[in-house]
Amino acid sequence: METGERARIIILLVLQLILRVRRHRHQRCRRVLCRRPLFPRTRCHLNLRKIALEGANVIYKRDVGKVLMKLRKPRITATIWSSGKIICTGATSEEEAKFGARRLARSLQKLGFQVIFTDFKVVNVLAVCNMPFEIRLPEFTKNNRPHASYEPELHPAVCYRIKSLRATLQIFSTGSITVTGPNVKAVATAVEQIYPFVFESRKEIL
Repeated sequence: METGERARIIILLVLQLILRVRRHRHQRCRRVLCRRPLFPRTRCHLNLRKIALEGANVIYKRDVGKVLMKLRKPRITATIWSSGKIICTGATSEEEAKFGARRLARSLQKLGFQVIFTDFKVVNVLAVCNMPFEIRLPEFTKNNRPHASYEPELHPAVCYRIKSLRATLQIFSTGSITVTGPNVKAVATAVEQIYPFVFESRKEIL
């Protein structure tokens, strides 16, 4: 494949990834998961038993000292600790994640807690994309050590790490790639960087 055509395919794949992150319409990137293991914080002590008794769509896990609360719009799940720390997962964009966290804070305020929405930060983004070809994983791993590791007895995918982006890619033989990174830009850049390497190890169509 000529260099110009390869560059055009890389750009198209990255654009498809970004469009899926923002508009949720393209099939190549099915989901983006935003996690906040430390943020947001409510800056007040939370009575988990009160939330479990009076809140809606909640599950009280008393043995581990936390409450799970689910929102429908946006569709996110929040893990709440009595210290005020909250983890939110399931959002499909950074804007949706922040909106969901604010709705969660409002729900806690309605239960009588003096909640202050603060310290919001997205620390992890997950995206899935599909390459238009299958990949020979043993060949890919051999050509890209030490960044790539492959243990088929434990996991069917190659683990490829890009330290500069703090991104990790799980590459499957079907051409499916799962990318995790600190933000959307890092995820898109990781896809752009990995494409030439997986293209070299693609399975030829007979």
